[in-house]
Amino acid sequence: MKIAYISPNEGEQEIVTNLLPDHEIVFYDGMIDTEVPENCRDAEVISLFVNSKLTAEMIDTMPNLKVIALRSMGFDHVDVAHAYAKGIKIGYVPRYGAQTVAEHAFALILSLSRKVPLMYDLLQREGNIDISAHEGFDLCGKTIGVLGTGNIGRRTCEIAKGFRMEVKAFDLYPNQELAAELGFEYLSLDEVLGQADIISIHVPATAENHHMFNAETLAKVKPGAYIINTARGTLIDTVALLQALKSGHIAGAGLDVFEGEEYLKDEMKLLDAEAMADLHTFKAFVAEHELLDMPNVIMTPHMAFNTKEAKLEIIETTVQNIKDAITGEPTFAIPQPQ
Repeated sequence: MKIAYISPNEGEQEIVTNLLPDHEIVFYDGMIDTEVPENCRDAEVISLFVNSKLTAEMIDTMPNLKVIALRSMGFDHVDVAHAYAKGIKIGYVPRYGAQTVAEHAFALILSLSRKVPLMYDLLQREGNIDISAHEGFDLCGKTIGVLGTGNIGRRTCEIAKGFRMEVKAFDLYPNQELAAELGFEYLSLDEVLGQADIISIHVPATAENHHMFNAETLAKVKPGAYIINTARGTLIDTVALLQALKSGHIAGAGLDVFEGEEYLKDEMKLLDAEAMADLHTFKAFVAEHELLDMPNVIMTPHMAFNTKEAKLEIIETTVQNIKDAITGEPTFAIPQPQ
């Protein structure tokens, strides 16, 4: 079969070629969001990461397409309903890098609690620093609110316990056996927001939880709390977060994901008539530039997954999905829309 493999990481081509020796593989180095490259349109399989999109119109330009193999846990960048309506199989990677992403969440937490980036910057620029003006705080004894206790959320709870933190969690489907095993408590969302010194988000992006954190939600957060997001950018209303940070109600934020990530990479897309960016997108874009300049905010470029171990796990699961989909169904198939 012909496989179009979009945006491979360094070293990924060799691994994929070795794992799929009997297939024709076309590697495309860039991202795609409006059209499928000409040499990929006759492919029977297309594999892409979250930095690319696959719209209904793009799917329709691939007449031979039988399998979409996503190298991610999220699938909101693909028109799943349209693909399934055309009989196309879709595989994804529901479990990867749980430890990797949870560790990155704590990298952001520790960077904020001990002001690591700020102090490094001051040390480079000024040399001798009055550290008394930059006091940090211990994680031990603090309460962390973990939103979503799937694979990543579970690891986050385990790491938090290692720091001797008090763990409170919220999940639409509480796992009481896990809570008993790790020694944490499930509460309502409002209760977690009101009690947590640090909130770490680990829920998927859905239409229902778009802007899960908005002005109203942020007002319920404990004053002086920190918010960590390694999940999806659309879960937080960036403009509302900026206002909460400026007022001091929220003490700081660690963001690996944010609204309109694609526009930070290519600002001219905001002016693209076909993109049809709405007013909030423009406001969020401006707010994100302000966040980048705030000393109590740390932003990383959607890199929580970016370790050798996690990427190998993604590749191996994706290849298995492709192999299984050729003869049957992907090992991990996205649930069909109801």
